[in-house]
Order: sequence, then structure tokens, then C-alpha cells
Amino acid sequence: MTTDWMAEYERVVRGQRVDELSRPPARQVASPPPLSEAEIRTAEAELGIVFPDQYREYLLRQSAGGAVNRLYRSAAGWGWYGDSSTNYDLLTTDFPHPDSYRAYEDELDAREPLAQDFPDPNAHRAAWEQWDAEYGVLQEHKTSGAVFIQENGCGFSTLLVVTGPHRGSLWFDARATCDQILPLNLGGQPVSFMDWLDRGSTSLVTW
Repeated sequence: MTTDWMAEYERVVRGQRVDELSRPPARQVASPPPLSEAEIRTAEAELGIVFPDQYREYLLRQSAGGAVNRLYRSAAGWGWYGDSSTNYDLLTTDFPHPDSYRAYEDELDAREPLAQDFPDPNAHRAAWEQWDAEYGVLQEHKTSGAVFIQENGCGFSTLLVVTGPHRGSLWFDARATCDQILPLNLGGQPVSFMDWLDRGSTSLVTW
């Protein structure tokens, strides 16, 4: 059966928040206070995930925001304030290592519909829109099981993985320039959340 990729893309992107949480946050004068154990448990239950240990400890002992997007309860529920990129419907799906979709992406690139292959311009447009929607679905699934924990400017972001084998690891979303999502490493090993807070994202990127 042929997939209607435009319909699938519209379904998938509905997982992004479009409410008060997705608006750019006001400039913080001070870091918001830590959350209580009860608040953290409620957020985890609502989001369907368990926060990685160091992030959970940070929320409980230091702050609900500070250097990272603030975990906040809005009228629509728990989420990360100022973040319009995390797909909440995909938070419970395992984060995929880039190796797992590289061949599919290469194959998808190779079959982009070209105008010279379609005598009818309308047929080319329809084929290209389906192809583009399939590519959009892939892009959304690349960050399944991850939170856009920090906006780094110029289209770059830091991801905190919350679901799957890579849970607790941090990745740098560099798709704005090199179309890659890269692991953050320290001494050849995945960086911990607390070490990342101390050192910052770009100094830990493996290009």
C-alpha cells in the first residue's frame, strides 16, 4: 500500500507544542527554583518518560531551568518553555543512532523527483511534495526520544536523550549546516549532563 506522506507528516508534526510553552521565553533575571519530587513525578507521568538521573537531580537540587530550557507546567501541561522543536508524541520512542537511518536517507536523497523525468509539471509537483513530506517525517523521527534542552543559536540545539539505549546522553543538532546530529563526547566517552553544563556544547562536539 502506498503511503500518503503528506498526511503522515501532518500527523507527526502535531506532536510539536503550539501553545504558551512554544513562545520565546522572557529574559530570566534569576534561575527558576528547583522542582519538588512530587512535581517531577507528575511531569514524568504526564510525559510518559523517566528523566535521566543527572537531569532529574538537577531539577530536584538546582533549578528547573537556568542554563537549559525550563521544565514548566503551563495550562496545557508539562513541557519545556521556549521550545517549539521537541516532538512530545515521539518522546516515548527510542532515540535512533544516526547509523540506523543513514542508508535510508541516502536512498531517499537518490530518488528525489526531478523535473526532467516528468513531462507534466503538475505530476512532478505532486511527486516532489510527497517526497518532501517523507523527508520531513524522517527529520522528525531523527529526534525521537529526545528533548531540545538548549537553543544554541543559528538553528543549532543541544538534545538530551530521554528514551532508548542512548538515554542520558547529549547530542548536538547541527542539521542547520552539516545535516548531522552529533554525539557530545569528553575524553572519547559520552559526556554526562553535569559535565556538559560545566563545559558547554560546542567544545564537546565531535565533527
